[in-house]
Amino acid sequence: MSSNQQDTVVKFDIVKNRRKAYAVSATILILGLLTMLIMGLNLGVDFKAGTRLDLLIGKEFKTADVEAVIKEQLPGVQFTPVTTYGNFQAATRFEQVIEAQKLVKVEEALKAKYGPQVTKQESTVDPSIARELVGKAGLAIAIASVGIVIYIAIRFQFLFGIACVVALLHDAFIPIAFFSLFRLEIDLTFIAAILTIVGYSINDTIVIFDRIRENLRSMKVKTVEDLEHMVNVSLWQTMRRSIYTVATVFFTALAITLFGSEGIRNFSLALIFGLVSGTYSSIFIAAQVWVTLKKREMARQRFSSAPNES
Repeated sequence: MSSNQQDTVVKFDIVKNRRKAYAVSATILILGLLTMLIMGLNLGVDFKAGTRLDLLIGKEFKTADVEAVIKEQLPGVQFTPVTTYGNFQAATRFEQVIEAQKLVKVEEALKAKYGPQVTKQESTVDPSIARELVGKAGLAIAIASVGIVIYIAIRFQFLFGIACVVALLHDAFIPIAFFSLFRLEIDLTFIAAILTIVGYSINDTIVIFDRIRENLRSMKVKTVEDLEHMVNVSLWQTMRRSIYTVATVFFTALAITLFGSEGIRNFSLALIFGLVSGTYSSIFIAAQVWVTLKKREMARQRFSSAPNES
């Protein structure tokens, strides 16, 4: 055993408390799943046919006044409550496709009320494109995840690959669960955030797994207690790196959320949820799933090597 391994202090027995970590993740996932089953996901126009309207008012305004203008110019058309963001900007979403000429009337009415600086930007998705985007987004996440898992299984060993599958599913679903719970809009930027999270999380997991593999070679692991101690040592050897890395990216994403535009707010929020979830899963899920699988493998090996009684 190297001096570095001997000097590593296990401040908290993570492996012994893995069932508590499983319970926390299971609670969040179940709440998110129930919310999705009952209320569904708050899909944006990227995945749901309709029109999103962004307005630059350019001066102080009341959302009720903007809504009144929209109702006047588009009678009978349903739209979400107007929200504010940035510097005197507003946004709303229509559940149906709105013709560009009709939105021009809304813009002209707002110019008459607030001045010529008022401008609009609309994004429209028809039903066929929305369905295509949903399919391609899911396929992109699936391909990225499968490729990563195959690499891990070849680069390390099959049990590491299985642990990565569980961690990746956890990392992908946790942001979805939070977005469902808080009724946040899911659009293409959210999918980009999920892919970013998967890549970041697997990088952190690889660092931990690489340290576990190194310690497997240098530390004598004959019993379950030895295995758990070795994983604890490996986790604490990489803990500072994991915390510093996630903190750097976390505060960057937080700054984007607080000071960025509305267009990338969902991306940054998904990143925040995913960064925390990814670091948590690398330490408390991926490594612990591997321990559970390795314990079963050790038990099978002991059983198969035991002398048969006549």
